[in-house]
Amino acid sequence: MTKTKLKRGDMVRVVAGKDVGREGRILLLDRAKNKVVVEGLNLQTKHQRSNRTNQTGGISRKEAPLAISNVMYLHKGNITRLGYKLEVSESGGKKVTTKRRFAKSTGELVD
Repeated sequence: MTKTKLKRGDMVRVVAGKDVGREGRILLLDRAKNKVVVEGLNLQTKHQRSNRTNQTGGISRKEAPLAISNVMYLHKGNITRLGYKLEVSESGGKKVTTKRRFAKSTGELVD
């Protein structure tokens, strides 16, 4: 299990695989399996027979997981790596340290 700096809702671009160059928003992130599900990418088709719950049946398309290593964070239209900056502030005489993500290419805070 590797530590990733990506979060659900981040915009990413695929850098390897059949959808290379396409962009989308992260819907699901599985850190244990190092997989990520991106909206509208890596679509798989499933043929479904009609039954009581699914009266029509037919062919459905669904997003399948991608490896985390195959996507990169998208910042202002360019892909970049992410890092952490520690911000120290004082409130009520106590030091409070917060971890913030930043884009390594520009140095700007992401969120």
